[in-house]
Amino acid sequence: MESQTFQSLLDQLKTKTELVKLGGGTKRISKEHEKGKLTARERIQYLIDKDSDFLEVGAFAADGMYEEEGGCPSAGVVTGIGYVKGRMVVIVANDATVKAGAWFPMTAKKNLRAQEIAMENHLPIIYLVDSAGVFLPMQNEIFPDKEHFGRQFRNNAKMSAMGIVQIAAIMGSCVAGGAYLPIMSDEAMIVDKTGSIFLAGSYLVKAAIGESVDNETLGGATTHCEISGVTDNKYDTDQDCLDAIRDIFDKIGANPTAGFDRGEPKDPKISGDELLEVFPMERVKPYDMLDVISGLVDGGEIEEYKKDYGKTLICGTARIDGWAVGIVANQRKIVKTAKGEMQMGGVIYSDSADKAARFIMNCNQRKIPLVFLQDVSGFMVGSKAEHGGIIKDGAKMVNAMANSVVPKFTIVLGNSYGAGNYAMCGKAYDPRLIYSWPTAQMAVMSGASAAKTLLQIKVASLKKKGKEISETDEKELLDEITNKYNEELSPYYAAARLWVDGVIDPRETRNVISMGIAAANHAPISERFNVGVIQT
Repeated sequence: MESQTFQSLLDQLKTKTELVKLGGGTKRISKEHEKGKLTARERIQYLIDKDSDFLEVGAFAADGMYEEEGGCPSAGVVTGIGYVKGRMVVIVANDATVKAGAWFPMTAKKNLRAQEIAMENHLPIIYLVDSAGVFLPMQNEIFPDKEHFGRQFRNNAKMSAMGIVQIAAIMGSCVAGGAYLPIMSDEAMIVDKTGSIFLAGSYLVKAAIGESVDNETLGGATTHCEISGVTDNKYDTDQDCLDAIRDIFDKIGANPTAGFDRGEPKDPKISGDELLEVFPMERVKPYDMLDVISGLVDGGEIEEYKKDYGKTLICGTARIDGWAVGIVANQRKIVKTAKGEMQMGGVIYSDSADKAARFIMNCNQRKIPLVFLQDVSGFMVGSKAEHGGIIKDGAKMVNAMANSVVPKFTIVLGNSYGAGNYAMCGKAYDPRLIYSWPTAQMAVMSGASAAKTLLQIKVASLKKKGKEISETDEKELLDEITNKYNEELSPYYAAARLWVDGVIDPRETRNVISMGIAAANHAPISERFNVGVIQT
C-alpha cells in the first residue's frame, strides 16, 4: 500500500516536471522554431555532451506563483550543472517562451543561485541569453536590493577576479541592464539576425532622443561584431554558436582540485525500488534510517561513529558512487539509552547533538564532504532537556556545521521542522546542493501542531472582539487553517521559492550527491576549519 502511495507521489512529480519543461507552452515553442531558434532546453541539450547527465537546479522555481501575471514556469530560466567537452559547467539559459524571457523576482533569485553554485565550486559558467529584461510591472521587487537583478553583474565581476571562466551567447533579445551580463563575461558571441543587444530598443530611443532606427541597426550582430566591437564573433544559427562554445571548452586547461577521495563505485545493498519500500509514508511511523542508508551508500556499508551514543542521530563514514562521505542522518526509530530511557525518533537530544558536532569536526579534519539526511521533528523540549543543556549542545552542533569548510549536501526525506532544519544544514547554512524527496515537509512545526496553535490564537482574537465561537465555527476555522498550512508544507512550495534546489525521485539521490561532490572537487579548500567559541 505504501509503495502505491509513494508511486502516486512519483507520478505527480513526473507530471509536474513534464509540465514545467513545456515552458510557455507548445504554441510559444512553435513560434521560437519558426524564427529559426531553439528553445532554452533544446539549446542545453545540444550543448552538453551526448549521453551525459544534466542536473537541473530550480526546475520548480516560481511554481504556483505569479498566477495573476499568467504564471512563470521554472521562473523563465533553465539552470543546472552539466558537462561540455568533458568539463563540468554551470549553464543558465533564458526561456523566451515564458514572457519573452522577462525577469521576475524569482528569475533573479534563480540566476543568483546558479552564479553562487559556480562561485562556490569554481565551475565555468555559460549564459545562453534570450531575455526581454525586467518584468516592469514588478520592477520594485527586482531592481534595487542586494539580492535583486543588479547583483548578477557584481557576481560577473567577482567571478572574473576569481578566474572563473564565463562565456555568453546572445541568442535573442538582450536589453537594458541585462546587456552588461554578456559583456562582463570573458567571451561574448551572438547569433546573426536573431540576437540583439542594446541599452534601449528602437521605441525607447525614438521616445528619448527622437532618433528613428531599427533594432538590427541599433544592436544586431553586424553592428556589434563589425562596428562597436561589443561582441566577439557572430554565427548564422543557434547550433553554430553552441558548437563554438564547445570548441572553447575543448581547449581550456585544468585547475587544481580539492582532492576528495573517490574509490571504485559499488551498487547499494538494496535497489532503488526497495528503497521506496523501506521509507514509510506515515509521518509518525518509526523506521530504521539505516535501512534507507543501505539504499544510498555503496554496498550498503557505513562505519558508524559513536554507534551506541546519541542514538537519535546516525553519524558515520561511507561511500556514495565511490566518493567518501560523512553522513549525518536522523534516526526515526525509538531508541533506548544506556540508562534504559526511551528516546523518540527524529528528535535531536543533547547527546545526539554533541556526537554530531564532534563528527563534523572529524570530517573537516579529514577532508570528507558531509551529507545530511533530514527527517527531523526538532530538538527535544521539556524541563529535563533544558536542565541538561539542550540549547548549549544544539549550539555546538550548529556552530560546527555552520563553520564547516568541507562541502555540505542536504537531502530532505521527510520532516524538516523548526531548529532541526537549521542544525541539519537547511538552506540558511549554505549546502552546496539541497534537494527534497516528494515526501518532504518543511516548516516551523508540523501541520497538526501549527494548526492547533494558530486556531487558539485566532479564537482568542475573535473572543476579544466579542464574537461567540461555536464548535462548528471552530471546526471550519481549523479546516481552513490546516489546508493553508498543509499547502505551505509541500516540497513544491519550498522548491518554488528555492528553499530547496528541486524535488527528486529518491532513486536519483545518489546521482545528485555524486555530481555535487564532483562539482565541489573543482574548488580547493583554502580556509582553515575553526569553530570559534563552543561552550563545553
